[in-house]
Amino acid sequence: MDASLPFYLVAGTAVIILGLSKGGFAGVGMISTPLLALVVGPVTAAGFMLPILVIQDVVAVWMYKRTWNRRIIATMMPGAALGIGLAYGLASTVPEWSVEITLGIISLLFAVQQLIRSMRPTIAEALAPSSILGTVSGLGSGFTSMIAHSGTPPFQFYVMPQKLERDEYIGTSVVFFASLNAMKIPAFAALGQITTAHLATAVVFAPIAVASSWLGVYLVRRVDVRKFNLTITLILACVGVALICQGIAGSRG
Repeated sequence: MDASLPFYLVAGTAVIILGLSKGGFAGVGMISTPLLALVVGPVTAAGFMLPILVIQDVVAVWMYKRTWNRRIIATMMPGAALGIGLAYGLASTVPEWSVEITLGIISLLFAVQQLIRSMRPTIAEALAPSSILGTVSGLGSGFTSMIAHSGTPPFQFYVMPQKLERDEYIGTSVVFFASLNAMKIPAFAALGQITTAHLATAVVFAPIAVASSWLGVYLVRRVDVRKFNLTITLILACVGVALICQGIAGSRG
């Protein structure tokens, strides 16, 4: 594991953003792995972030343990498991530069999707949930979460039209991604990314992970979430472009 100052600065920023996401700024955490991948590569970045995510999941699930939708979780999890398996197959068979390009494209597409969503008027009435859409969205979340810990947009595509109350939406998101992260552990172990070095570095960042999760709970009720999310989305778009360029350069090396 890289022990340089740039790594610790970028990793610290990524962990704080993840914590804010777990604390209620749903979606902003999708920038964390792409940001860190600029420094250490996509597979290593995802492997490093997983123990941090698990630590934050414990805190977040405890905070929202009474406000989550069991029907949504049950509908999405089978597809999510399949998505994780497909992403593992990709990461284990192709060169890292291609994963880097894939991560960059996913990041850029997610940024564009978030920008389009922010410009659309809010749908007034809740839409009836579809089990097929829930399964497909779960698959998308599982795949993108395995590649980049960025499964929020597919999750939102299925869940947001149902117009859950704020705390129920956040709680459902927290429980879904905590379950997803637990399911990813064997896949990352098979990729050789659950190492002593990763775990030791995760312990160093654990206090920041926990504190930033609590900070997210505090700030989500006090700041303009839309402006904050817009800033993160624009940064994600820039990171996506940088990853694509970095991956193309790596393919020629």
